[in-house]
Amino acid sequence: MKTLQTIENQIIRLTTSIEVNYPELYKTLDESPITIPSSSHPDMTVSIMEDYLETLKQMLKQYTKTHLKQ
Repeated sequence: MKTLQTIENQIIRLTTSIEVNYPELYKTLDESPITIPSSSHPDMTVSIMEDYLETLKQMLKQYTKTHLKQ
């Protein structure tokens, strides 16, 4: 089982990569509802952070599929 620290590190690495390599996508991350804490679930759990990491991965995958066609 992954620890919260491990998942947070993965999120940091991925968002940094997005910021550097896909700045136009990075701008949209703060507009994503997934980044807004829910008042009904204010604590960050491993499950919540894993879901967020997966969301970031899917956003990047979809972005590269639709915007980087050559």
